[in-house]
Amino acid sequence: MARRPDEDYDYLFKVVLIGDSGVGKSNLLSRFTRNEFCLESKSTIGVEFATRTLQVEGRTIKAQIWDTAGQERYRAITSAYYRGALGALLVYDVTKPTTFENVSRWLKELRDHADSNIVIMLIGNKTDLKHLRAVATEDAQGFAETEGLSFIETSALEATNVEKSFQTILSEIYRIISKKTISSNEPGPTSIKEGTALVVGPQDSNTKSTCCSTS
Repeated sequence: MARRPDEDYDYLFKVVLIGDSGVGKSNLLSRFTRNEFCLESKSTIGVEFATRTLQVEGRTIKAQIWDTAGQERYRAITSAYYRGALGALLVYDVTKPTTFENVSRWLKELRDHADSNIVIMLIGNKTDLKHLRAVATEDAQGFAETEGLSFIETSALEATNVEKSFQTILSEIYRIISKKTISSNEPGPTSIKEGTALVVGPQDSNTKSTCCSTS
């Protein structure tokens, strides 16, 4: 039985978005997967995810991007959320210093629950709000270097560096996976095309309201 076109991929990579509530995780997700941005985006409840298939170094990669609520009351889902994740985008708001200060706590949680080899990228979002910037690029860059993270600043609203951030982390994951596959001479677990996806919330939660524009 032939697979549907949307199932035709070489690798499935799960990437999680983490960070405080309100930093723009959901809009980064919608900008990357649907090229949409919603000014009236509401706080995520529980977990949702969206997918996008793209080319990385000549391979077809299906990126499964998971978005979770930043509020404390949803922390019970932590273990299930991180299970199987190969990459993590740790997001803060460049206009809110508290969200940057909390990055350390998110990083600890990530390292406590996720695979030790997970690829982590620090993202400073909302660079379009230049007049409200309160976190210097140099401070975030220094933190990222100290912790061994890659770093980029983005604007989901203006679509600045959103594509680049996802492409970068997916490329890094692919390089790691392909090295493991070569060294073990066996297919890596992410090369299985009919794997099982863990869904924590309702299945239909991977589509959001259509209030967003596609500018």
